[in-house]
Amino acid sequence: EQREEESMSLPCLRGDIVETQQHYRSRWRSIRILYLTMFLSSVGFSIVIMSIWPYLQKIDATADASFLGWIIAAYSVGQMVASPLFGMWSNYRPRGEPLAVSITISVAANCLYAYVHLPTSHNKYYMLVARALVGFGAGNVAVVRSYIAGATSLAERTSAMANTSACQAIGFILGPVFQTCFTLIGEKGVTWEIIALQVNMYTAPVLFGALLGVINIILIFAIFREHQVDDIGRWCKKINTEAEENDDVVQATQGNIDHIAVVETNILFFVILFIFAVFETIATPLTMDMYSWTRKEAVFYNGIILGAIGIESVIVFMAVKILSKKTGERALLYGGLLIVLVGFFILLPWVNKLPSIQWEDLKNNSIPRTTFKPTGCPAVQSWCLDTPVIHLAQYITSDILIGLGYPVCNVMSYTLYSKILGPKPQGVYMGWLTASGSGARIFGPVFVTQIYTHLGPRWSFSLICGIVVLSLLLLEVVYKRLIAFSIRYGRLPE
Repeated sequence: EQREEESMSLPCLRGDIVETQQHYRSRWRSIRILYLTMFLSSVGFSIVIMSIWPYLQKIDATADASFLGWIIAAYSVGQMVASPLFGMWSNYRPRGEPLAVSITISVAANCLYAYVHLPTSHNKYYMLVARALVGFGAGNVAVVRSYIAGATSLAERTSAMANTSACQAIGFILGPVFQTCFTLIGEKGVTWEIIALQVNMYTAPVLFGALLGVINIILIFAIFREHQVDDIGRWCKKINTEAEENDDVVQATQGNIDHIAVVETNILFFVILFIFAVFETIATPLTMDMYSWTRKEAVFYNGIILGAIGIESVIVFMAVKILSKKTGERALLYGGLLIVLVGFFILLPWVNKLPSIQWEDLKNNSIPRTTFKPTGCPAVQSWCLDTPVIHLAQYITSDILIGLGYPVCNVMSYTLYSKILGPKPQGVYMGWLTASGSGARIFGPVFVTQIYTHLGPRWSFSLICGIVVLSLLLLEVVYKRLIAFSIRYGRLPE
């Protein structure tokens, strides 16, 4: 079988170039390999997320909870830095190169994570570097999405982007499941003394992740090929001569990208990931404060809830492929933001009942102690004394609504962004979009923990509602600009 080696950064030629069945099959095989890459990237983040804290305590007694925050944030920092770089690389070179290099970095970083117990000091910093490098390798998300955008027509784009996001969501769901299975090995596990490798419940997940990465690299070299089609779905073949480049370049690539729409879409995407990062971060402390759950109960119950939301998200990802054909991406994005707004509005405290107070941390003995619960809302958080409780029914309803609205916003923002960019190389632009999402995952937890600790849920969720309202207003202002490149220049009907 003769394999095509078309360059993604080159424009299409004039005329309807019929795509052969061989080319069609090769194109979709390559896209499916990148679905797998997206899945493995999210698994790399979530497969150790539950065990980072106990592993950190085991390898370095000097590490505290604040340093844990830095380690978790390191992944997003690495991804934010790497995404534009890998995106730029993919614009000028075959995409197989940045994909293979990024996955190799992730494999090496996972191996480093498995060996962070070996140094005699500063082990926590080695773990920090390992997680940052795993995030750096995950910067290939920009390459994946830019390739899929260029290898699909407008009619195929929404479905392909939804499948990509679904694979990412499934990876986030299955990562903790893999981690749970590896707990059967135990903390001690087995030691391979020749290479000083300890295989236990903390290192086995990353070693498994490294193995999956190696398999992914092999599949990229064996199956992945460069393909491109235009917005209509015509196959784009490589330009071989300067004469062809001057005379036959299709007009579909002519025209400037609407940079206002690009910037506004980046802002909307930042907000979408920001509010979901806030939601994930606040779940455990909120439920411990409102419902007097212990740490174990909060982790267990919220784990179940987040798993259910993940399943809900996968269903939504599949549903939007059908709905978008009837309503359009812009309307779905608007509707998704409205659903998220209602979800956070429901979380606002409004009943008269106060949460149970945890008095153990109270140092001011002048306030009468009416209860001595080891759990509950800590009295050192002054808002606990006058803020009404958020009922469990409110919390569950909010979870369902946010789990419905977020995936809609996620897929629609990616789809609209890729269509706005059109047939031009999208690597750098997708890199900036991924970087904005990574930045949101960094700043979201910092924002909400500070506001929640000092001012409580009423202020926290009111501010989030305000941010979503501003996003809806912004979307209303730029609504007419969020159209496909080909539609903007009148080459396709709207």
